Amino acid sequence: AMLDCEQGGMNEALANMYALTGNRKYLELSYKFDHKKILDPLADGEDILPGKHANTQIPKVIGAIRQYELTGNEKEEKTADFFWQTVVDHHSYVIGGNSNFEHFDEPDKLSGNLSDNTTETCNSYNMLKLTRHLFALNADAHYMDYYERTLYNHILASINPETGMTCYYVPLASDGMKTYATPTESFWCCTGTGMENHVKYGNTIYAKGNDGSLYINLFIPSTLSWKERNMQITMKTSLPVSDTVSIQINGDNKAANFPLRIRYPYWATNGIAVVVNGKKTIVDAKPGSYFVLNNSWKAGDKIDIIMPMSIHEEAMPDNKNRIAILYGPVVLCGELAKQKTEQMNIPVFVSDKENIDENIQRVNNVKTLEFRTTSTNDKKDVTLIPFYEMYDRHYIVYWDKFTTDAWAQKKKEYEAELERQEEIKARTVDIMRIGEMQPERDHNLQGDNTNTGEAFNRKWRDATNGGWFSFTLNTQGYSKLQLVCNYWGSDAGNRNFDILVDGVKIAGQQLEREKPNEFFDATYNIPGELVKDKKTVTIKFQAKPGNTAGGLFGCSLLKSE
Repeated sequence: AMLDCEQGGMNEALANMYALTGNRKYLELSYKFDHKKILDPLADGEDILPGKHANTQIPKVIGAIRQYELTGNEKEEKTADFFWQTVVDHHSYVIGGNSNFEHFDEPDKLSGNLSDNTTETCNSYNMLKLTRHLFALNADAHYMDYYERTLYNHILASINPETGMTCYYVPLASDGMKTYATPTESFWCCTGTGMENHVKYGNTIYAKGNDGSLYINLFIPSTLSWKERNMQITMKTSLPVSDTVSIQINGDNKAANFPLRIRYPYWATNGIAVVVNGKKTIVDAKPGSYFVLNNSWKAGDKIDIIMPMSIHEEAMPDNKNRIAILYGPVVLCGELAKQKTEQMNIPVFVSDKENIDENIQRVNNVKTLEFRTTSTNDKKDVTLIPFYEMYDRHYIVYWDKFTTDAWAQKKKEYEAELERQEEIKARTVDIMRIGEMQPERDHNLQGDNTNTGEAFNRKWRDATNGGWFSFTLNTQGYSKLQLVCNYWGSDAGNRNFDILVDGVKIAGQQLEREKPNEFFDATYNIPGELVKDKKTVTIKFQAKPGNTAGGLFGCSLLKSE
């Protein structure tokens, strides 16, 4: 039962104790903390992540790869490799982050899971940690391409540059706006990792190879003091604003022979130019790899690398017409209204031009990275900037695109659906995410004979044999409210229960296969006298004697109008 909770990296911590002390009791104890229900299927190549709490699982896998480093047990290596590939290739958004409401969804099913609660920042903190372990074992550029993407577009994008406050979630909803911690009143897990994230930009720029080589993984202005060689490597660049990276070698005059391995990033599809001490050098490599410069390096040597960047799109795996826009390694977002109360028209691309770069133009400014759209539905240009520079406005990261003919057919339908979604958002006062640990704690879940589980990759809760469960919802001072409950339409048989607000029954519900094989919402009006002048109300689901209350798959409190 304990291992089902968010118990953190106990297997990793104990493996590290073994590494420090040499005492095998710590290694043996680390295996007691292996959650076999999760790790064994992953070792067998089975994606059991849908519906699972994301950041509960990542530290377990970090522990597994640490155990492999100390023992050579191939099972742990297979577990970590498969998990990393599965999360990165099938469960991650364009910014490198993963999860919606802290949970994994179905693989490659992301376009319908864009909300204000996407991409918990702690997840990416841990995924980068796992990536460093895997890269140390196998110096593949694919790891550093992911690392760069996530570092620039999720970690760097999670901090407010004016206040230093950081995000728990980084929203990817089409009218998203980042919410930051407060200096004295926030104590999220992402507060602690948020402090760590932004002093760690230097720790993966360089790496030393087993053959004495030097890897340059990330193009971040920095100086490496390489004491073994009495040498300094200084990198200067303003990437992604410019496309040039300069590497200068300093130190004593004694030459040193070693390979210099420089990442050829996946996004440099227009080729690169490499100049060593003023002489152009041909490199035998392709995007998504490392090119090697073998030389007798000495003080004064200089390497210039030009990596032309371009606008490119990345489509959702389950919707080729929902795209994100990148320039080189950075995700661009469109600036929307500053205040939610302003008219929030979500732009879409309407164009018959095949390539997205034909619909976007860079603003002529060598000191900043700024673009403008040229073919959106409302004919109003939208400014695009790097996502990490967006911190005080609503924005759009994922865009829908249409041909002119398709837009003519879809316009009314599309705008009506957006209006419906906006109306629900505007009416929502509080949400209870059933069966999820932190939301249930936050809403003071209580109960007797109550159970929780998972079906159809969604959490549920019920109360059996005449039992009950309750939770508290915030009214935000509204007096005209509705309770909206989500049920599975095939549930039937002795599922008869009452719904009470602060002890007063407002409805009875019996589940009898109302909508077979699909979910449905039931809406209950709450009498005004039950919520008047109250900041919170307690919602209780009470089963009839011998019956079951639920299963309940979700619950929201909405304004009536």
